[in-house]
Amino acid sequence: MAANNEQLRRHVAELRACRLCPGVEGPPVVAPVPVARIMLLGQAPGPKEREAGRPFVWRAGRTLFRWFADMGVDEETFRKKVYMAAVIRCFPGKLPNRQGDRKPAPAEIANCLGHFERELELLAPQLLLPVGKMAIDLLTPGLRLDDAVGRSFDLARNGLRFTSIPLPHPSGLSRWIQTELGKALTIQALRRIAEHPAWIATFPGGIPAG
Repeated sequence: MAANNEQLRRHVAELRACRLCPGVEGPPVVAPVPVARIMLLGQAPGPKEREAGRPFVWRAGRTLFRWFADMGVDEETFRKKVYMAAVIRCFPGKLPNRQGDRKPAPAEIANCLGHFERELELLAPQLLLPVGKMAIDLLTPGLRLDDAVGRSFDLARNGLRFTSIPLPHPSGLSRWIQTELGKALTIQALRRIAEHPAWIATFPGGIPAG
C-alpha cells in the first residue's frame, strides 16, 4: 500500500538528515513524489545534482529526459510523476586526480540501502527503472548490460512484487550507449517501459519509443 503524505514526509526528513558516510559530500539528494507508481533508481548524484538538490540535472539528465521525451513525456511531467532515487544519495566526491567522480564504497552503498528499502515499503511501486550498472546490480546482480537492457524482470523484494526494466546510464562517458547494440537495446527497453501498465496509467496518451 502506498504511503500517506505524512509517512513520506517523515522519511524524506530523516533521509535529508542522514550523515552516516563521512567520506561523501552531502546533503543527500531526494526528489519525493507521493503515491508514485514508478520509481527510477540512479547510481549517485554528481556535483551539479548536489548543488541543485535534485537528480539528473546535468549532461546525463539531458540524455535521460530526451529518451522519455521520445515517449511523449517531458522532463517536468516526469519529475512530477516518478519517484527518483539512487543507490546512494550523496555525491561520493571526485577521484584523487579530479578526472572523474569516485565510485561509492560498498559500506556507503550498504548505509544507503535502508533508504531504498523504506521507499519500496512506503510507495509499493509497480515499475522500477534501474539506470546504470550499479543500480541494475542492486536488483539483478551479475548481469552484463547486454543481458539486462532490453529485458523485463518480474521481481520480489521484502514481500513486494514489481517489474524492473533496466536502462543504461546516459552518461556521455558511456561508450556502450553509442554502439549499435547499445542503441538497439535501449530502444527495446524504452518500448517495454511504454507498454507497462504502470507507465500507461501514469502517462496516458504517451507514445512508444523509437
